[in-house]
Amino acid sequence: MTPDTEVKSAPVGPDKDTPRPLRTAALAAAWRNMKGTRSLALVVLLILLAVFGAMYPDNFLTAYNLRSVAIEAASYCVLAIGMTFVMTTGGIDLSVGSVLIFSGVVGVKVMSALGGGGPLTLLAGLATTMATGLAWGVLNGLLVTKAKLPPLIATLATLSAAGGGALVLTNGLDLRGVPDSLVSGLGFGRFLGIPYTVWLAIGLTIGGAIVLGLTRFGTYTRTIGSNVEAARRAGVAVDRHLIKVYALCGLLAGIAAYVNLARFSTTTVGGHTGDNLQAIVATVLGGTSLFGGVGSVLGTAFGSLIPAVLSNGLVIIGLQPFWQQVAVGAVLAGVVYVDHVNRRRRTLR
Repeated sequence: MTPDTEVKSAPVGPDKDTPRPLRTAALAAAWRNMKGTRSLALVVLLILLAVFGAMYPDNFLTAYNLRSVAIEAASYCVLAIGMTFVMTTGGIDLSVGSVLIFSGVVGVKVMSALGGGGPLTLLAGLATTMATGLAWGVLNGLLVTKAKLPPLIATLATLSAAGGGALVLTNGLDLRGVPDSLVSGLGFGRFLGIPYTVWLAIGLTIGGAIVLGLTRFGTYTRTIGSNVEAARRAGVAVDRHLIKVYALCGLLAGIAAYVNLARFSTTTVGGHTGDNLQAIVATVLGGTSLFGGVGSVLGTAFGSLIPAVLSNGLVIIGLQPFWQQVAVGAVLAGVVYVDHVNRRRRTLR
């Protein structure tokens, strides 16, 4: 019996929890299924660290640079956690980068309108970015479930709409009304020597791992990704659950937007075009299957380090920026190939 079929056989229902033995078996199967990919991610990460460290030890293996890598990985991680839930259902969300930009723009406008840099202004900015991201996520969920659009097409449409909307609101110019207290606090602040943004990513990772691995919400997410029709017949409200999953992804993109404002003190409307690809790479590297049914938030956090190390190392060696996209695309193609081979191998057993 393959891991996927074990998940398919787990009875689910809206009125009672999945029996503990079957849920434990499903989690054990998911762990075995992602071990190979996780090992691959570790090997890739170690190779990158060894190569860049050997080439430029004085620039790459410094506390400052490694802290920068951790901060960048934290930003990818926040986006990739939501992507993990979506991809575990068998879907995909290409809009997270544009949603991040749009949410940041709206958040800056609200904070600028309130003025100052007090706690109420900062909380209003956070609430605005989260609400905006949540709204885009709900729209994605409605397009997928009610309009019956494929996730790829639905989120490609919202990618364009959110990105265009951000340019309309800013006339294509970056907004610089981010309060200094936000930049000096969340952006550059540390606790025990570790940046606040990294602590935030760690907290969200732990919370996401608990939700996906130990709750009914996570069980439904994996079951839908394994066999959506079986989940529906078992009594799972599939459409409502998918809307929640896409909403969660949008909400996390809104949080990532707030982190982005704190880091750069501007909206960076011209950036983040490749953030969706980075999030997908991190998610797949962490052991989440592109075909659904298997996901790991902890693995995603681990996989988030690879795009960050790759981008940082390529900058240090002086490679032109567009080659970074080529390198990330090559890594993604390689990981998807390995995932496909592993899946075929399990099917043939």
